[in-house]
Amino acid sequence: MQKAVLGRTGLEVTRLGFGAMEIRGTRVWNGRPLMDEDAERILNAVLDAGINFIDTSYDYGLSESYIGRYINHRRSEYFLATKCGCTLVDCGDHFETPHVWTRENLLSNIETSLKRMNTDYIDLLQLHNPTVQQTEDGQLIEVLQDIQASGKVRWIGVSSTMPHITTYIESGAFDTFQLPYSALDRDHEQIITAAAQAGAGTIVRGGVCKGETNGGRELPDRWAVWENAGLDDLLDVGESRTGFLLRYTLSHPDMSTTIVGTKNPSHLADNLRMVEKGPLSTDVYEEARRRLHLSSQETESHA
Repeated sequence: MQKAVLGRTGLEVTRLGFGAMEIRGTRVWNGRPLMDEDAERILNAVLDAGINFIDTSYDYGLSESYIGRYINHRRSEYFLATKCGCTLVDCGDHFETPHVWTRENLLSNIETSLKRMNTDYIDLLQLHNPTVQQTEDGQLIEVLQDIQASGKVRWIGVSSTMPHITTYIESGAFDTFQLPYSALDRDHEQIITAAAQAGAGTIVRGGVCKGETNGGRELPDRWAVWENAGLDDLLDVGESRTGFLLRYTLSHPDMSTTIVGTKNPSHLADNLRMVEKGPLSTDVYEEARRRLHLSSQETESHA
């Protein structure tokens, strides 16, 4: 499994990470049904495959608890990232997940997350998509730094999007940035490079661009973007569209790791096969970028 250094943290993370939102259960964000044994199976399969970076969040339903229950005994095999600023409000048949950007809530989050995951430290604690104003009003960077000084967290980061992420990069306060990106959602392509040049690690979410939203933003129909750019012509024999998308994400020279979630071991195996093929060849990558750029210009001209 190819690895990259996660910016100034110095952590050598696998370029394919695991996004543990998919093991959240049914009570958060219309999650899919999940048996306990399914969570145990996929988490151990991830580690057995050599993946060493797992990303979760306080508000990912059962995710943190499953990690603590089923792979705590393998804690030395993976770097653990979670997010804070969250709440879980029991509404009977589901949880609502409003964010609360206060010192008290962040401190409560870290204590609960440590308990759920049955660990005494977290490698990376990330703010979960606050605005710059919310970060400033709640003095959230200072709170993260206090948690870090306590030894409960090794490094601090933020999961964010434009326009806020540019201010966060300029602040120099964060060790990592998590942001949405794929061939079909390229708004943050240059931001990844800017973050890396600032010395931070870069964590891509949405690297295979599933669904109609990414990072809370509405996206155009993903396959319309694909088809308008004529990307089918660039597929290897037998290569799937999602496989190509994953390899495209892995081809970004300044991406540290991309977190891809699944509860299905066969989907994990498919992702691993794509990673084994490696990034796209330089000529295919540049041709894909050229076609996507031309397609976006045409779309804008017709808007």
